[in-house]
Amino acid sequence: MSDDTPDTPDRDADADRVDEPVDAVEEGSAHTEQSAEVDDDEVARDAHAVEESSQASGKGPGEPTDSVAEPSGAATDDASPAHDDSDDDFTGTTDEEAADAADPEPEPEAATVPVTLNGRPIEAHDGELVIAAADRHGAYIPHFCYHPRMKSVGMCRQCLVEVDTGRGPQLQPSCMITVSPDMKIETESPTAKRAQEGMIELLLAQHPLDCPVCDKGGECPLQDQAFSHGPGESRYIEEKRHFEKPIPISDLVLLDRERCILCDRCTRFADEVAGDKLIHFTQRGNQTQVMTFPDEPFASYFSGNTVQICPVGALTAEPYRFKARPWDLAQEETTCTTCSVGCRTVIQSSRDEILRYQGVDSDPVNHGWLCDRGRYDFEAVNSDQRIGDPQIRTEAGLTTTSWSSALGVARDLIGEALSSGGASSIGLLGGARGSNEDAYAWAAIADALGIEHRDAQLGDGLPASVLGCRRATIDEAATAPTIVVLGPDVKEELPVLYLRLREAVVDGSSKLIEFSSIDTGLSRVATHTFRHQPGLQANAVASAREHLLDADGDVVVVVGRSNLAESAAGTMTALATLLDIVPGAKVLPALRRGNVVGAISMGLTPADPGHDGLATLRAAAEGRLELLILLGCDPLNDCPDADLARRALAGARRVISIDTHPSESTQLADVVLAAAAYGEKAGTTTNIEGRVTTLADKVTTTGTARPDWMIAAELAAMLDVETALDDVSTVADVTEAIAAHVAGFSAVTPAALAASSDGVLAEVVPTELGDVSTPAGMRNSYDHRLVVSRKLYDRAIGTAMSPSLARLAHGAGAYVHPLDLDQLGIEEGHDVKLVGRTTSTVLAIHADPRVARGVVWSAFNQGSSSVEDLIDASEAVTDVRIEVVR
Repeated sequence: MSDDTPDTPDRDADADRVDEPVDAVEEGSAHTEQSAEVDDDEVARDAHAVEESSQASGKGPGEPTDSVAEPSGAATDDASPAHDDSDDDFTGTTDEEAADAADPEPEPEAATVPVTLNGRPIEAHDGELVIAAADRHGAYIPHFCYHPRMKSVGMCRQCLVEVDTGRGPQLQPSCMITVSPDMKIETESPTAKRAQEGMIELLLAQHPLDCPVCDKGGECPLQDQAFSHGPGESRYIEEKRHFEKPIPISDLVLLDRERCILCDRCTRFADEVAGDKLIHFTQRGNQTQVMTFPDEPFASYFSGNTVQICPVGALTAEPYRFKARPWDLAQEETTCTTCSVGCRTVIQSSRDEILRYQGVDSDPVNHGWLCDRGRYDFEAVNSDQRIGDPQIRTEAGLTTTSWSSALGVARDLIGEALSSGGASSIGLLGGARGSNEDAYAWAAIADALGIEHRDAQLGDGLPASVLGCRRATIDEAATAPTIVVLGPDVKEELPVLYLRLREAVVDGSSKLIEFSSIDTGLSRVATHTFRHQPGLQANAVASAREHLLDADGDVVVVVGRSNLAESAAGTMTALATLLDIVPGAKVLPALRRGNVVGAISMGLTPADPGHDGLATLRAAAEGRLELLILLGCDPLNDCPDADLARRALAGARRVISIDTHPSESTQLADVVLAAAAYGEKAGTTTNIEGRVTTLADKVTTTGTARPDWMIAAELAAMLDVETALDDVSTVADVTEAIAAHVAGFSAVTPAALAASSDGVLAEVVPTELGDVSTPAGMRNSYDHRLVVSRKLYDRAIGTAMSPSLARLAHGAGAYVHPLDLDQLGIEEGHDVKLVGRTTSTVLAIHADPRVARGVVWSAFNQGSSSVEDLIDASEAVTDVRIEVVR
C-alpha cells in the first residue's frame, strides 16, 4: 500500500470491492496553484521598472519559472555535478536506442522557427520556451524557479529578457514565452541586465546572507547569480525578516524559511511530480512562507528531490547537513541499484567516504528524480557493521581469518558436497544484489560444476519467462496510450517508475487500467480500477475485456508480484489472459530486486520450476542439499515463506555466504566471504527494461572485501574447473566476456557503454510463458484472504543499516476494511489473532478503506511482525481467520 497522504481521493471510496471485480473510475481532480506576492513599499527604481515591464507582458510579479544551467562550476544540488549544460539534475547523453529490438520508426524532425538571439540567427523548435532555446544555443539566462521537468510559472522574474516580436522590445520572462518566427531576443542588453540586477537586489533584501554556515554555500544558484548578475551592492538597509531556523518538516528534510525566495519549486514538485501535496505557501505578503499542513509532516517518498532542486539553502537534508563543502567532494556517475528501475545518479565522496547521492537527468529512465530510499541509503555503505574480512566458523563462532584460509575452506566444502551428493546437492541462491559481472561469474561456476538448484529470486518474483515477452521500455510505458498495471504497488516497490507513469496519466496522454486487491499509489489517478480477491486476477482481467479491447494505440502491461501470500501462478495466468485479449501488448516486468533482470540474464535462473528458489529451499529443508551458497541474500528475511526458510537453513549441511553486512542468514553460515558494496566496485547493471548501465567504484572497499566476481574467479581457479573466467583479470574483461557469450548482450560492450551515459538496451530473448493455471478458489465467508506486500521502508539491509531510514519502517499490523472491522465487532488497534492453516500470529488490527472487503493486508518484513509465518509457498493463496485476543 502507498504511504498515507492527505490528498482527497479522486476515485469513489465507497465502491463495492467484495469478491467480484469492481470497475471504479477515477475522475481527475482539478489542482489549483497558489502564488504569493511580496509587497514592498519602497521598491527600488530598477525593480519598479521590472514590475512595469512584467505587467506590460500580462504576467504578474508573483508568477514562477524553471531552470537551465547554473554558472557555478562546483557540484551542486541544483546544477548538474556531472554535466555543465544541465540544470538541477544531471543530464546524460540521449541513447540512440540502436540496440532496441523493436526498431521503432524514426520520429519526424521537430518544426523549427527562425529566431535572432543576441544578434545572431538561430533555429528554435516550434513551441520551445525562449529560455530553453537560448540555453541550447549557449546563451545562459539567470533563473531560479524555472525547471525543465516542471511547468513554468514565472515566479521569480529573474529570467527577464528583451523580446521583440515586431511591436518593439519588451521585457518578458523567458520561461513563460515561446519562440515565434523572426522573434528578436536580447539576453544581455542594458535593459535586461538592469532588470536582472534589480531582481537579485530585491531577493537579497530579505535573504539572511549566511553563506558561511549554509549547506548550499559553494553550490548555490542565488550565490552564483548574485556575483554574475547582481548589482554588487544593495540599497536596502531595513532589518530583514526572522523565523525560527531550521525546523524539521520531515524526518529527512529541514526548512530554513529565512533563506526561501518563494520560487515555488518544492511545492510544484510535491504537487505536479510526486502527487504528495504536503507543502504549500501559507500567509501573505512579507510573511509568505513554505510550510506543511498542521500535524502533517512532509512524509513523501520523494522529499529529497526538493532539496536537490532548491536554488537556495532553504531546504537541507538531515543525512548530509554540515558534512562537506562542494569543493571537498569528488564524484562519479553511476546507477542506483536500490530497486530495479536503474536511476542514474552520481556518488559524491570526501576523504574516501560516500557522503551524498544526487539524481542525474537520464531522459529514458528517471528524469533526474530519486526516491528517498535510493538517495539516502549510502549510510549503509559507511556502516560500522560492514563485513570487512572473511570469516570461518570455529568452536568460538564466526572468526575473522585470511582470504587464503577462507577460500580454502570454501573450496573444501564444495568438494565435499560434490563427493557426497554430486552437483544436485548444491544450491545457489541470490545474485540480484551485485553487478552483471558478479552474476555472470557465479553462473559460470554453477555451469562448470553442473549446479541446477540456482535462482536469483526467493519465491518473491515471477518466473524468468516473463522476461521473454515483448519488452517495453520505461519511455514506452510512460507514453503508451493505455497502461495496464497488473502487479505491485509501484509507488512502494519501484518509486521512480511510479513518477513516470503518474506523469503520463495526469498529463492526459495515457489511460491507466489497474488490477489489484488493495488501493495503490496509482489508484487515485487510474482511469479504471478493478478490485479482485487474491488469486482471482485472471477473472478480473476477463471481466475487463471490453475496456482492454477499446484501448487506442499501443498497450503496455506493467506486471509484477502484487501479493507475497499467494503464488506467482495467479499473476502469470492473468498475464496470459490479458495477452490473449490484447496480443500486441508489450510487457514491462516490475521485478523489485536491484539487478534481478541482470542476474537472470546472466544465468542465475533455474532450467525448470523444480529447481527454482523455493524448490532449492525445500530441498535444503528436506536434507537433500549438502551445501547452500548465498550470494548476497538473506532467506530468513527475503523469502515470503519464513518457516520454509528457517527449515532450509537448518537442513542444509553447510552454508557459504557472500555478503556485505551481517544478517540472520550469515550468522548461520560456515564461511562468510566479505563482498565489496555499492560504490566500492565497478561493473554494469541491468534494469527492468533491459537497459545496461555502468556502476562506479568511487571509494575504497571496506577492509579486505572483494567484488563478487573476483571471489568467484579465485574460487574457480582453486577448484580447477574450466570456466569463462579463466582469462579475465579486470572487470572490463568480464564485461567483454558477457558481450561475447550471453544471449542478447552482444551490443553491450565497454566501448558502447562508455559512449552513452544512458546505457545500452540489451536484446530480448523471446520465450514462451508456458502452461500456467490458478487453482485458487473463492474464500469462505468466515475467512479473510491475506495480502502481504512490500513497503518502501522495511528491514532490508540497505534500509536497516542506514540510521536515517531505519526509523521510517511502516511497522507491523493487520488492516481490514472499516465495514469488516465493524462486522467483526473489534475495536481499532486491538490485538487480534490471525489463524492460518498451520500456525497463527498476533497483530494489532486497524481499519483502512483502501483495503477491499474480505481482505486483510499486512506489510512484509517489518521486523516486529511474524505475518510471514502464515504464508505457505506451496499454496495458491493464504486464507486466515481473525479472532479476538481476550
